[in-house]
Amino acid sequence: MSITAWAFVFLVISNCFMTLAWYGHLKFLHDAPIWQAILFGWAIALLEYSFMIPATRWLDAQGWSLGQMKISQEVMTLIVFVPFMIYLFKQPFKMDYLWAGLCLLGCVYFVFRSQNA
Repeated sequence: MSITAWAFVFLVISNCFMTLAWYGHLKFLHDAPIWQAILFGWAIALLEYSFMIPATRWLDAQGWSLGQMKISQEVMTLIVFVPFMIYLFKQPFKMDYLWAGLCLLGCVYFVFRSQNA
């Protein structure tokens, strides 16, 4: 598997941890004191960064710009967040999530098109 593919695998894993760190306390620590929710989030965020940092370094080494990395990360965030929201948090799916995803694909197009010009 290429280094870029590994970077994307790491981005998916990182986003799973990020989503859990940001929103998991609402599901698992709803009645806990805020300090416990913060510590929960920080502990999980450490795992997130353990995957995010290598992924961004690998993409940087492949010549990706910061904009390309950020937009790609946002796409990964939506890809990970929607299933988490539906299956873990039992939120209904809305077509607006599909439209948001299509808008992000437009972002991907614009941030990568200058690469070919």
